[in-house]
Amino acid sequence: MAEKKKKRVLILGAAGRDFHNFNVFFRDNPEYEVVAFTATQIPDIEGRLYPPELAGELYPNGIPIWSEDDLEKIIKEHDIDIVVFAYSDVPHEHVMHLASRAHSAGADFWLLGPKSTMLKSSKPVIAVTAVRTGCGKSQTSRKVAQLLQEMGYKVVAIRHPMPYGDLRKQVVQRFATFEDLDKHECTIEEREEYEPYIERGMVVYAGVDYEKILREAEKEADIILWDGGNNDFPFYEPDLWIVVTDPHRPGHELKYHPGETNFRAADVIIINKIDTANRDDIQKVRESIEKVNPNATVIDAASPIFVDNPELIKGKRVLVVEDGPTLTHGGMKYGAGYVAAKKFGGKEIIDPRPYAVGSIVETYKKYPHLDLILPAMGYGKKQIKELEETINRADADVVIMGTPVDLRRFMNLNKPAVRVRYELEEIGQPKLKDILKEFVEKCEKLKK
Repeated sequence: MAEKKKKRVLILGAAGRDFHNFNVFFRDNPEYEVVAFTATQIPDIEGRLYPPELAGELYPNGIPIWSEDDLEKIIKEHDIDIVVFAYSDVPHEHVMHLASRAHSAGADFWLLGPKSTMLKSSKPVIAVTAVRTGCGKSQTSRKVAQLLQEMGYKVVAIRHPMPYGDLRKQVVQRFATFEDLDKHECTIEEREEYEPYIERGMVVYAGVDYEKILREAEKEADIILWDGGNNDFPFYEPDLWIVVTDPHRPGHELKYHPGETNFRAADVIIINKIDTANRDDIQKVRESIEKVNPNATVIDAASPIFVDNPELIKGKRVLVVEDGPTLTHGGMKYGAGYVAAKKFGGKEIIDPRPYAVGSIVETYKKYPHLDLILPAMGYGKKQIKELEETINRADADVVIMGTPVDLRRFMNLNKPAVRVRYELEEIGQPKLKDILKEFVEKCEKLKK
């Protein structure tokens, strides 16, 4: 009897969900042969290798990572049977254009869902995800962690992957101190997510192999907090699923993949930024909830800003540095730093573009909606140095850091800097504290 031909697979990704889908669905599955990954969104991923140490016994040579731009060529030259889409924060139309490109080249097009990719934990899991990048996941996750800590629970956060360095060294990463960030040679995007936990005395895990990460985290946690990336859905089966929306981008909750999945599946939906959004736009989000997820508990919230040394801003020419992903593929024109510049009387927000160098110049070409804001791009040592040089070249009196990371920890800035922080505050009822209290009481009952 002839041996059954393996289905040849190409996984479209951005160094995150794609690796996870491979690990849990394809890695040890003899029915499929993953020929390659493709890369987009994140610089310097294509041309690399998913190493054999992570790829498993079926892939002794590892798996190459190619450019998504060559999709049709790859399908035809490598006889691809199945194209698997595996990244996040893109319009539904973008996904279907890729499906059409795959179909036109002869391949099937797959989207792997929760049943195929979510892992089950032995500990209660609370997931915080969003409908778009930049909705306010980070401050929501911090608030959830703080409230659970105050109730006496040991919370361990697990962050959606950002493995942009040597993947062999990033299988399981544990961050408990600022020294850990240096040890693991973290990018700016990683530091933005990990530093706020470390500042609060918490442990956060990340890496590449999320089965191994989960089993390590379970050893020291009462409750696992999944801190999602972009608008991806969780890698772990949540017992409580909290989803953050943004009324500054009304309608996006039903227009972006896989944010709509989160929106429809949520147990709790937070309408964030309610203090600064237009009333009609807030109502549009409420109507979307009523239309597709009327059983979700809805929390109204704001994310007020707090600035260290706000007197340094008044009357000064300021350079505003904001969270990178929120501005780039998140599509926002500004963030907390811009709000702080206006609120505390900055004389002028300078245009960073004339001072940009290297890959920062390319970022502005790729994202032309950015003008008065400098995105904190830093996906590797070279780009971090280019960002530092751009900041130092800028003709400004003060740097406003709207990114969650303190750039001064790893950059030598030649001008004063102030740091902007933002925290989640609920408006009215219900409160997160009440929802979490009910959740943990339910978990305690199930344990007995």
